[in-house]
Amino acid sequence: MTGPLVIGLGAPDRGDDAVGAAVAGAVATRLAGIAVVAHEDPTGLLDVWAGHSPVVVVDAVRTGAPPGTVHRLETGTADRPIRAGHGSTHALGLAEVVELARALGRLPERLVVVGVEADRFDHGAPLSPAVAAAVPVAVRRVCEELGHVPR
Repeated sequence: MTGPLVIGLGAPDRGDDAVGAAVAGAVATRLAGIAVVAHEDPTGLLDVWAGHSPVVVVDAVRTGAPPGTVHRLETGTADRPIRAGHGSTHALGLAEVVELARALGRLPERLVVVGVEADRFDHGAPLSPAVAAAVPVAVRRVCEELGHVPR
């Protein structure tokens, strides 16, 4: 194992879909010695997270909760499947990639998804106010998942 990994998932030019990269960037400035990457497409995650555990993926989600709500879901090789939510901006969503990885034996031993409830995904738009306000909350959650108190 090569240690913990934080993945900020999402497109930086699609409004609230950029929250994963925003959180990952903030985590990178706070935690030394933790691998942090931004990645746009979930289909490449099988290669990105290979050999890492725990893995924390931060992504925009839509569950019907108020925008800016921070969710947590843990899964891994011994856990139950995760279910797809109300869709994704990606051709193959994170839930499908997790289950594909499980089927192929390429799922990290411990995988935590920190989802931030999104409001809008307009091309070229910044984060919505509610999602921007949730970034520090999500950063704290990621740091806690990795056993660190953020500075």
